[in-house]
Amino acid sequence: MDLFSADAHRPPFSAREATPAWNALPFAERVIAWQRSHGRSGLPWQLTRDPYRVWLSEIMLQQTQVTTVLGYYERFLQRFPTVAALAAAPSEDVLALWSGLGYYARARNLHRCAQAVVADHGGEFPRSAERLAELAGIGRSTAAAIAAFCFGERVAILDGNVKRVLTRVLAYEGDIAQSASEKALWAIAGELLPVAPAGEPLHAAMSAYTQGLMDLGATVCTIRRPACDACPAHAMCVARASGMPEKFPVKTRKLKRGKRAGVLLWLQQKDRIWLVRRADSGVWAQLWSLPEFDTALALEHAVEHWPGTLEWMAPFKHVLTHFDWMLQPLKLQWHGAVSAEQQREIGSLAAVNAATAIVAEPGEADVHGDVEPVDDDAELSVAPPVTEGRWFARADLEGVGIPSPIRKLLDAAL
Repeated sequence: MDLFSADAHRPPFSAREATPAWNALPFAERVIAWQRSHGRSGLPWQLTRDPYRVWLSEIMLQQTQVTTVLGYYERFLQRFPTVAALAAAPSEDVLALWSGLGYYARARNLHRCAQAVVADHGGEFPRSAERLAELAGIGRSTAAAIAAFCFGERVAILDGNVKRVLTRVLAYEGDIAQSASEKALWAIAGELLPVAPAGEPLHAAMSAYTQGLMDLGATVCTIRRPACDACPAHAMCVARASGMPEKFPVKTRKLKRGKRAGVLLWLQQKDRIWLVRRADSGVWAQLWSLPEFDTALALEHAVEHWPGTLEWMAPFKHVLTHFDWMLQPLKLQWHGAVSAEQQREIGSLAAVNAATAIVAEPGEADVHGDVEPVDDDAELSVAPPVTEGRWFARADLEGVGIPSPIRKLLDAAL
């Protein structure tokens, strides 16, 4: 079934055809009316008020497109149908199922959050945004979204999409890179919240309003070339009237990107591949990956006495939030059996990994305005040396938590 089929039959909104009565509505009421007739609907997390399912979708949707999330969301619920099931799962299983979705700190926080909900809250999510924000991986805006969708709390969200919508509607000149300006925008977002229409529960209005803001930012009030004629706030948008909607939001601080290079060892013996588990912090923390070296010389020196065929493979670039990572794989097809002494040498490979500083600034806020303390793609240095390695049969790789670019490399060659 096409999950977007309900949206496909919705007529497009035309601001030029809006009636005077429509244009007289307050901002929140316009957003609610627009969402119910033109916004996105039919997505699996929109059909429930179960906080576990809504929370899972909100975390997955951080900096990730809806079309990508759909498959992961369904697989996660099949494997972990309840928060208790997720809390009881080994962390390795959680990371394996998350593999390819990126921003792996989300998966680690997801697991820690589930364990806290079970251990500290009796398996029930707190019912207020304030309490939800105390849990791992849930920032202020994500907490507000969960509280609004599931419990009908009258509380504002302020993710990147919503900042763009509100700053354009109001032509808000404050630099949102400055904490004082963002604090003021939070207050404005709170003032714009809807009240419950007569005869309608507040939770219905809050759910439609919150979803509507997200939909506007994602589909209409986009970063470039906003579709102003399709916006319910067309008549009241100050930035549109000025002819410069893309000027907003104002943000002066720019992300400074760094560069890094590394060399990977693809060690294969028959149908087995040697992977190492990365450290608990840093890029790709706790995931299984190919051993990493600082230089080709260091890698060649480490394997110079091993029996096998060496093949330098094409380098590839992995683009992260803070830096571009150029990786050069070297494949060594091992000849014959692996002796106990040789296995000890292979097991010590991780010790050659060294820390190399990278100049970069803290990351931008995610889709819900919540900044990870240190994300996989925002680490400022190479991860500390890993200490665990293991042979994996090719048939077993599917159930292992492997970084997406490494999995693509292995899949392409295998």
